[in-house]
Amino acid sequence: MEREDQIRRITLVGSAGNVLLVIVKLIAGVVGHSSAMIADAVHSLSDLLTDFIVLLFVGISARPQDSSHDYGHGKFETLASLMVSIALIGAAIGIIVSGASKFAAWLGGADLQSPGKLALWVAVISILVKELMYQYTARKGRDLESQALVANAWHHRSDALSSIGAAIGIAGAVLLGGRWTVLDPLASIVVGAMLIAVALKIMRPSLGELTDESLSEAQESEIMGIISSFPEVSEPHNLRTRHIGNKVAIEAHIRMDGEMTLNSVHQITYEIERKLKDRFGADTIVTLHMEPTKNQKA
Repeated sequence: MEREDQIRRITLVGSAGNVLLVIVKLIAGVVGHSSAMIADAVHSLSDLLTDFIVLLFVGISARPQDSSHDYGHGKFETLASLMVSIALIGAAIGIIVSGASKFAAWLGGADLQSPGKLALWVAVISILVKELMYQYTARKGRDLESQALVANAWHHRSDALSSIGAAIGIAGAVLLGGRWTVLDPLASIVVGAMLIAVALKIMRPSLGELTDESLSEAQESEIMGIISSFPEVSEPHNLRTRHIGNKVAIEAHIRMDGEMTLNSVHQITYEIERKLKDRFGADTIVTLHMEPTKNQKA
């Protein structure tokens, strides 16, 4: 099965789960009078949005290179990952604002309605379902080297965290009653803050790639070591690296004996490229610029 088809199938499985959770959580939140559960339902709804983003952009990223995209369309998948992070932050802010408004009302003397046990049971079920969805999606995302899929997996886990916060708040409000009903909106505020932290964590690599951030220092040292392992090559320099979607691009200048035949130089550079692709993936883009050794004229 093609990589994009696997990503699409995995995302559709998550979408089906999100549709069911949105419906169940909304019913439980309304019937059970729980603001934390309604906020949790809104978060699950945002998951559906991110599923749509992943489905749309991963399809675009799978397109081969063309006249307008010489390096392919891999960064569309990175863009999808960034948009998932932004959507997660938006959902988190909405949750925090909703919880804060109810907390402010409570401080002003308003009585908050105690949530029902239905909301508590739904929160517990949601935790289990979403954690399973996270484990499945994250594992597949790592196997397929898909940033967008891994980011979407974290959206599943953030929903599980949201449900944990909701469960704690709802349980406290149900079991303690009275003025402790404030635990329900307070839980939604804490959950919202946790979601923002998660979103910023998964946003950073996407921003790094879109701004052409280099590979890590350790990876670049490994690249220089691979190039230098060929005895015919000396003084590798001007190394430039970056990510293009799930691919790696490597550019470097190398020196070789200017008296070597073109066929010999070509064969050595081919072997260097092959070794780099063995390490960083078959789709790695390798560009090597050959120069004569310093005691020879360029």
